[in-house]
Order: sequence, then C-alpha cells, then structure tokens
Amino acid sequence: MNFIFNNAIKIYLGILLAIILFHLCIITKIIPYDITWGGRLTNDIEMYVFETISILINILLSWVLLMKGNLVKYKFPNQVVNIILWVFFAIFILNTAGNIFAKTFFEKQFAFLTALSSLLLWIILKKKKNNIPLTEENI
Repeated sequence: MNFIFNNAIKIYLGILLAIILFHLCIITKIIPYDITWGGRLTNDIEMYVFETISILINILLSWVLLMKGNLVKYKFPNQVVNIILWVFFAIFILNTAGNIFAKTFFEKQFAFLTALSSLLLWIILKKKKNNIPLTEENI
C-alpha cells in the first residue's frame, strides 16, 4: 500500500506542477484566456485575478501533499492536512461536473484531469495513519 500511496503523491505533485505551468502560460498570454474558465473571463484584469488565485491554490495543495507524504519538515497536524485534502477532493468532484458542462471544448477536456485528481486524492486519503516518508528505499 505504501508503494501506491507514494506513487499517488508523486504523480499528483507532477500534475500540479504541470497545472501551475499551464496557468503561468495563461498569465503570459502564451495560451489565450478566453478558452479557459468556461469561457467566462472578459478582460485581462479578471484573468490576472483568477490565474493568480488558481496558482496560489495549487501551491497550497502541493504544500499539503508534501506534508501528507512527510516530505517537508514543517507540518500542519495530520487532521488539518486530511481536512484540507477532503475539501479539495469534494471541490474536484464538483469541478469534474463543471468541466463536462463548460462552454469550450478545451475546458471540457479538463474533466479527465479533475477526475484523475479526485482519484489520486482518494488513494492518498485512504492511506492508513502510519505514513512512511518517501525515501529511495521505499519509492
């Protein structure tokens, strides 16, 4: 079970890095913002606000996952980490439905990513309490 837990955290951290890079591409206008956020953004100011918030949320989720995997020294209590992850799990379940009904085809494709995020969080949350830190020996 530790192998699955450890790999779920590593895979999800990789996905979050890709998501943060995606949002940075939107901020730098490499990717046009009108194909994101369900096609609802109307100007640059809205885009900067939404993208900045999204990047900060993804950084928070990454930090919490690092805590859950015992990969950082400073940690919130395990109960707080689990509550935060359950909240994200619920959000991603709802977001999957939202992406399915998005206005743009581009955004609809993200339903798979949010469903995968939900699955990985489920695996991570169902891990027993005695988490073993990720080391070369158990990776």
